[in-house]
Amino acid sequence: MNAKIENFSGNLIEFRDVSFHINDIPGREVISGVSLTVPVGETVVLLGRSGSGKTTLLRLINAMLLPSQGQVVVQGRATVEWDPIRLRRGIGYVIQEAGLFPHFTVAENVALVPSLEKWERGRTEARVGELLRLVGLEPSEFAGRRPHELSGGQRQRVGVARALAADPPILLMDEPFGALDPVTRAELQREFRALAQRLGKTIVFVTHDLREALLLASRIVLLEAGRIVAVAPPQEFLRLEHPEVRAFAASLETGPGVLA
Repeated sequence: MNAKIENFSGNLIEFRDVSFHINDIPGREVISGVSLTVPVGETVVLLGRSGSGKTTLLRLINAMLLPSQGQVVVQGRATVEWDPIRLRRGIGYVIQEAGLFPHFTVAENVALVPSLEKWERGRTEARVGELLRLVGLEPSEFAGRRPHELSGGQRQRVGVARALAADPPILLMDEPFGALDPVTRAELQREFRALAQRLGKTIVFVTHDLREALLLASRIVLLEAGRIVAVAPPQEFLRLEHPEVRAFAASLETGPGVLA
């Protein structure tokens, strides 16, 4: 289908009893029996240890992976029914180290999806300037630079701007601040929280850092071995008695990186 993600109310993303097997071999499940809804405007943080299935869930949303069982539904339509290119162009995606094209300037990186969508040049240039200012990068100083001329924090800001360029309703973020030094990471977390509240996007954010989850989430979804074991808003999450919740809570006392 050539459908395009547009304004939508209700649950923008749904997992309906979703399992994902490596090479479609039952018994080698990365995701097992996941059901989850993500309403419009919510920031859901997928929290879990390495290998718990967080990134796999993220890639199921934009059809980089397809479920072995069950359905992943975006805007009321199963991902297998979407034209995958149209689906992905309607979803912003931010990864660790930003994933910028090294031979593109900052402006060209941010303009990628608008250019693919054949936006008029003036509209694209205006949007690039707007977004660079939004993420704290003055266009006159940064638009002509290439990624190797930027700091790690600046590259992540460009990555967020690129993800927002075509004004997608959904943002997928896969540990976007994980490779940054602690000070820069804390700064970008605070800036991103304010930006998310301002823009009202539907965000699915992957992390193994409980502090980050508590700061950014409107709801935390804890994964263990490919299954959801706890779901709660931040103010309630630490009160849950599940052993994996207690293990993550203990990481707050022993310092960052314990469960990485």
